[in-house]
Amino acid sequence: MMEENEKVVDTEIDLRVLLGILRKNLVIIIIVSLLFAGASYAYTRFFVPKQYEANATLIVNNKSKQNETINTTELTAAQNLAEVYSIIIKSDTVLQPVINDLGLKMSYEQLSKRINVSSVNSTQVINVSLRDVNAQHAKQIIEKIVEIAPDVIKNTVEAGSVKVISDAKVSNNGRPVGPNSTRNGIIGGVIGLVLIVAVVFIKELMTNTFKTEEDVLNTLGIPLLGVIPLVDTKEFNKNV
Repeated sequence: MMEENEKVVDTEIDLRVLLGILRKNLVIIIIVSLLFAGASYAYTRFFVPKQYEANATLIVNNKSKQNETINTTELTAAQNLAEVYSIIIKSDTVLQPVINDLGLKMSYEQLSKRINVSSVNSTQVINVSLRDVNAQHAKQIIEKIVEIAPDVIKNTVEAGSVKVISDAKVSNNGRPVGPNSTRNGIIGGVIGLVLIVAVVFIKELMTNTFKTEEDVLNTLGIPLLGVIPLVDTKEFNKNV
């Protein structure tokens, strides 16, 4: 029982020491964290190229004929086909003609990594999007994809149909969608905080000198017999 109490006391003392170190270096910790946050925000805001996003939406129909009634089963099948069609849209069968027609200076693999194809809210609606530093360039690529993709999908699947329900457009009213300067500023501030706290603790742990009476008591756990005061030699000589 006594051993447990001693452990609790030791833990409390250690926490007080750690809090004391943080309190003593609080100003420098705040300054460094703010500097990192400001630098990250400024770098993102003024030096990182702005990203624009263009997108278009397609709808998947399981039946190729418009006059056929689509029931719940057909709707579920269309939703499942949306995943298959997404793979086809990102395939070289669609993207390579896009590269060739627009004269893009990139490989199929490079373009494929930049294209995002996803089902909207698990429905049969597919959203195709692309980010680029040039808004009109991104829009041209999406336009060409939705122009080529439907025919390729029909020929590949040999069933159903794909229709464009929203033409290619630049999202966010033409404003940049990234990078997020505020988020990067916060991340920079957190990184700065972690680094400066680590530096402060390492510096304190490597210091093997006693600076205050509390340092002696906390480290050695023995009472002080006396303290030699710091004397100003100039004032001492005047009084002699």
